[in-house]
Amino acid sequence: MFDFSIVTNWIHELLTSVMPEGLAVFIECVVIGVCIIVMYAILAIILIYMERKVCGFFQCRLGPNRVGKWGSIQVLCDVLKMLTKEIFTPKDADRFLYNLAPFMVIIASFLTFACLPFNKGAEILNFNVGVFFLLAASSIGVVGILLAGWGSNNKFSLIGAMRSGAQIISYELSVGMSIMTMVVLMGTMQFSEIVENQADGWFIFKGHIPAIIAFIIYLIAGNAECNRGPFDLPEAESELTAGYHTEYSGMHFGFFYLAEYLNLFIVAGVATTIFLGGWMPLHIVGLDGFNAIMDYIPGFIWFFGKAFFVVFLLMWIKWTFPRLRIDQILNLEWKYLVPISMVNLLLMACCVAFGFHF
Repeated sequence: MFDFSIVTNWIHELLTSVMPEGLAVFIECVVIGVCIIVMYAILAIILIYMERKVCGFFQCRLGPNRVGKWGSIQVLCDVLKMLTKEIFTPKDADRFLYNLAPFMVIIASFLTFACLPFNKGAEILNFNVGVFFLLAASSIGVVGILLAGWGSNNKFSLIGAMRSGAQIISYELSVGMSIMTMVVLMGTMQFSEIVENQADGWFIFKGHIPAIIAFIIYLIAGNAECNRGPFDLPEAESELTAGYHTEYSGMHFGFFYLAEYLNLFIVAGVATTIFLGGWMPLHIVGLDGFNAIMDYIPGFIWFFGKAFFVVFLLMWIKWTFPRLRIDQILNLEWKYLVPISMVNLLLMACCVAFGFHF
């Protein structure tokens, strides 16, 4: 398995040999930031195209098929249109909060995106409390959504923002407890250690039934966290037009749109890292030849392959189930997912305490 830290250490030593270390670190941070932005944009384009094709497949349609081969340039045309559209501010809006909201959402998405380990040695933010930092950073996004509804000075936007805030804050409990269930099994919050501990088996298999229950709850709650169907009430077009971003146009709206799709990938990436081994290949104990062949596949291929598989599962959920009412959404969380998550966390603690895991 190739270790990217060899390349990064070589680049750091090269830079420090020709300039002060502080300047070298600054340049490295700028380059990494640019790489994150580029990867963010590329993934957004891929996910939007994938969403349209998956939607067309489930609805027995073709999806985009006119602009470019198989409609592959359609998303680029949409991006160009978004970049050239006028950005306006409603007359009675709170200008500061109105303009701050989309940046709050996109910053929260960037911070959580930077926590994902794409390959061995390719961890951008690799803290010993990485899981805690990810949960804290992801919760910033709901502040931007609430600010968007309040700052727009539109009652329908405010209702959409309040629905979204209630939904996201509620489902953060299930997401957090599902992840904490796995933290009990993993014994660490550092993402690099989490992946390396799955060299002899992914945690979804090593954790037995509690890990499978946590994975299912995480997928349901993660879908709700992203405001995606069947949990997309903040943008229910039959009631609130576009919900909390009704009054936004141009790239301000584009930031909300991008954050939704990248949050979808982040949810899939976290599931991949914690439950499915991250960049770690599939290893089966006793099959050394098979394991050696799997090691030839680069780690980032494993990571993105697993992540897009989870993305497909989440899109499958969206285009299969009808939209829920707000009372059904909150009942599902508070009456079912939260109690099950609590019991499952206790069950995992008992399994670890008595050694009932691989």
